[in-house]
Amino acid sequence: MVPAQLLLSQAVHGRGGYDSDFSDDESGEKSDQRNKRTSNEDALLIKPFQKVKPVKVADRQIAAEEWDREEARNRRFHLIAMDAYARHKKFVNDYILYYGGKKEDFQRSGASDKTDLDVVRENCRFLWKEEDTVDMNWEKRLAKKYYDKLFKEYCIADLSRYKENKFGFRWRHEKEVVSGKGQFSCGNKHCDEKEGLKSWEVNFGYIEYGEKRNALVKLRLCPQCSCKLNFHHRRREVKPNKKRERTEQNSEESKSKKSRLSHSEKHRSKRNKQKDQVSSDDSDDFDNDPDDSEEHASDSDFWKGPLQETDEKSREEEFDEYFQDLFL
Repeated sequence: MVPAQLLLSQAVHGRGGYDSDFSDDESGEKSDQRNKRTSNEDALLIKPFQKVKPVKVADRQIAAEEWDREEARNRRFHLIAMDAYARHKKFVNDYILYYGGKKEDFQRSGASDKTDLDVVRENCRFLWKEEDTVDMNWEKRLAKKYYDKLFKEYCIADLSRYKENKFGFRWRHEKEVVSGKGQFSCGNKHCDEKEGLKSWEVNFGYIEYGEKRNALVKLRLCPQCSCKLNFHHRRREVKPNKKRERTEQNSEESKSKKSRLSHSEKHRSKRNKQKDQVSSDDSDDFDNDPDDSEEHASDSDFWKGPLQETDEKSREEEFDEYFQDLFL
């Protein structure tokens, strides 16, 4: 029985002599049909927006794209961690590394840069007229604002080219006014003398933006700098006003008149006293006391005329006299 069962099992598994030659082909065809069915079913289950998962080993292009994506993610992380200057340097270095060149080519040229002082120097004017304030841009407005802050009582002079009869004048700014430069000290740019100052009035002729202009300016100079100013011809010296001289003359005349009146009144009072004494001697035989005579004399003085009023100056006149020497 045992050998019969073995033969049957062998025949079933295709190992005995009962196996046919076409059994392998049939089994192969069946397996192929099953594979086709599974592939068709998988194709039906795939959605249109779903990507096909590669079953085989990834292609070289797909691997390169994935690597680039990861590298870009790391680079973005590092760039976000940098500050603006470090990021700029990295981009410049990368550009030079890939395209060549020098760092000097990336340096910004400061030839066209301008500060506020440069703008004021380009648009400044010695005197601003109404015609100059038409069509003002921001540069001219800045220069005009600086001009309004200057003090235009006295000038500061540059006498370095006095032998050529060429002078430079400008107005004073706040620091020079506080320190007294140009008023209580010499107005020459390179001189600080404070004694023997004289005030001069100069007709300053200059060319500004192709237009010739004139301005009458005042400045105070020491004797040595005054010689430089008057090297070619003498300028007009500014002296104290005549009002003060007239007031002094009037005051002296009034004082002299008052002194004359006082002298004449004294003579009259003496004569009256003598007459009173003579009349009293004739009428009375006894002498009067000296205290009574003084009282009569003082009473008679009240009826001779009004009291002499002293001229008291007002506060404005005192201020005018004080500042008269300062602003010549």
